[in-house]
Amino acid sequence: MSRQKKRRVSRACECPACQQHANRLTAEVHRAINRFFSVTDERSRRLLAGSLAREHGHGGITLVARITGLSPHTIRRGRRELEQPPPTRRGQIRRQGAGPKPIEKKVPES
Repeated sequence: MSRQKKRRVSRACECPACQQHANRLTAEVHRAINRFFSVTDERSRRLLAGSLAREHGHGGITLVARITGLSPHTIRRGRRELEQPPPTRRGQIRRQGAGPKPIEKKVPES
C-alpha cells in the first residue's frame, strides 16, 4: 500500500471584502493565496504568511490570519524566520524530534 500525502483543502477567506464582493480583484487574490497554501508544506506556508504580513505593514498579521486561517503566532514565527539565516539542513522541514512519532508494529513474541 502506498502512502499518499494529505492535501489541505483550500479555504474561503473570511475578510469583509471577500464576504461582500466575491468577484472583486481582492477576493481573487485571496483565493489564489489560499490555493497556494493548500499545496505547500508547513514551513513554506509560515514563511509566505510572514512575508505577506510584513509587506502589508501595521495590521498585516491580523489580515493574513483572517485570509489564510493561520494562527497569528504562526505568522509571527514566519516573520522571525525570514530575518534569520536559512537552516543548513536540506530536505528537513521540522526540527529534529518534532512531528508525529513513528508508528512501530508490535509483534508478539512466540
